[in-house]
Amino acid sequence: MKRVGNSIAIAGAVVAIIVAVWLDPWAWQHAGMPGIYERDWGRLLRVSGSLVFWAPLAAAVGLEDRAHRHKPAGGAWLLLFSPALAGGVAELLKILLRRERPGLHEGGYFFRPFADQLFYTRDIGLPSSHTMVAFAGAAVLAHRFPRAAPVGYLLAAGCGVSRVMAGAHFLSDVVAGAIAGWGVGALLWRRFGRQPAGDTP
Repeated sequence: MKRVGNSIAIAGAVVAIIVAVWLDPWAWQHAGMPGIYERDWGRLLRVSGSLVFWAPLAAAVGLEDRAHRHKPAGGAWLLLFSPALAGGVAELLKILLRRERPGLHEGGYFFRPFADQLFYTRDIGLPSSHTMVAFAGAAVLAHRFPRAAPVGYLLAAGCGVSRVMAGAHFLSDVVAGAIAGWGVGALLWRRFGRQPAGDTP
């Protein structure tokens, strides 16, 4: 059953990316909102895709765990390490995939040659690193605090949508980043995470 479930999840991820690629031209033309990050809610969504958001949250959870004599393996350090690792993985994927941001080519796909600035990822958009960071953190948050899962995933999804609205990414950049980020968080939790004693899902 586990193997079947994994196969379904992989198939679903592939379908989601294919649909996102199909919708890329429409999203580029119709989903833009210039100045989104000049609004408080826009800034909140963007910062949820950075360690500026996850580091203090991890510190708060760690202090609470310590006050209740919980061991740190309960997830506090994973709330920081998972987004950080996802950000690093995103940079490696950008080096490999090399599709540049939509604004550089009026919404068209352009893949930077490997001979051109191999390790320079500033203008490469696939995958969205903000979205990967946000979903990696949300995945750990959802395992550590199941009742808070909707908040974490809504923030992560909002982060990804905001990147499309800002014109910084194709929709498929964001969908790929969400899937990869969730995968990083889920794998790390499976390997290192556990509910601290006394917690109830």
